[in-house]
Amino acid sequence: MKKFFVIAITGFTIILLSNCSSAKKTTKVEVPKLTYETNMTATIMSNCTPCHIPSKGGNKKAYDNYANVKTDIDEMIRRIELNPGDRGFMPFKKAKLSDSTIAVFKQWKADGMLEK
Repeated sequence: MKKFFVIAITGFTIILLSNCSSAKKTTKVEVPKLTYETNMTATIMSNCTPCHIPSKGGNKKAYDNYANVKTDIDEMIRRIELNPGDRGFMPFKKAKLSDSTIAVFKQWKADGMLEK
């Protein structure tokens, strides 16, 4: 009888302690990915007009469409990271874009250049 109680108490203790965990449970918050339609369109319209927006009188390569922006994203990032006075600096005749605006271009590329 004594063996039964010892085995029962040991089994109960093992079951009880096996459900304990010292690691804190964390929930992963998923950050939505940037998309061309949601994030890039507004950024490009406010910083690349009128030169790259034909409807605004631009005569450079149009960046008012997903295909052109996706194709040229590496060159766009390279040029907006230049300093004013450097050859190829963009946006031409405007102040350098803020770090947070440049980060939008980089993050969109890192997120896989999603359209929608």
